Amino acid sequence: MRSVLNGREVRWSDGGRAHVGDDPGVVLIHGSGMNRTAWQLQTRWLAHHGFRVAALDLPGHGGSDGPPLTTIEEMADWVVETTDSLGISPAHIVGHSMGTFVAIEAAARHPERVLSIVLLGTAAAMPVHPELLSSSFDDVHHAAELMTAWGIGSRARIGHHASPGTWLIGGSVALLDSCPPGTLGADMAACNSYGRAVEAAGEVTCPVSVILGREDKMTPVRASADLVEAFTDPHTAVMDGVGHMIMSEAPDRIRREIAAALRRQQ
Repeated sequence: MRSVLNGREVRWSDGGRAHVGDDPGVVLIHGSGMNRTAWQLQTRWLAHHGFRVAALDLPGHGGSDGPPLTTIEEMADWVVETTDSLGISPAHIVGHSMGTFVAIEAAARHPERVLSIVLLGTAAAMPVHPELLSSSFDDVHHAAELMTAWGIGSRARIGHHASPGTWLIGGSVALLDSCPPGTLGADMAACNSYGRAVEAAGEVTCPVSVILGREDKMTPVRASADLVEAFTDPHTAVMDGVGHMIMSEAPDRIRREIAAALRRQQ
């Protein structure tokens, strides 16, 4: 789908079902260097099970016009403005990795626009290894290989995938490789410099669900403890056998977890 916001094109997916009626809105925010297709194994199901879905390409990602935004705060404001423009506000916001920071900041800054947040693969901070940060600007393919090597759990490396014949490692590298020049570096720098996740979490008033992968090496379960503690009564689930690329590694389980989180708020 295509929309225009402030003179720039925004690409998003509605999961194959046009927005009709007053079903709850669900906005899905991808992680660093990714785009709306990271959610393709969840969007269609959600769209056909009672939700108006918008999986967004952040500016400079996928098909959305750039340049990429350089701070989490700017991304959060943009997501809320885009959600308003699509007519599905207030909405639930589901975020992965960098997208979790965007969701938290959006909920803290615009509480009247956010029904709940669902966070996949998050942490109190996301410092970026110097080699990865450098590569994300200068050698995106190397950065993609590093992120995929660190990001995928053990089961997904030996063929345990919901779509037979799908090569998850190659697909993940290709997705990151496809991001426009400068985009991955901007995202990595934004994550590296964002230091108020715990503070913002303390400002969130809407319901919160946190979904973590036990084999996540990029945002390990232990790294989320301070963040989770800062929320008021969050619902937390830790999934065995998956790493950081949680939506692709275990699409069926993630779909069920997201649906359960959203329905708890209906």
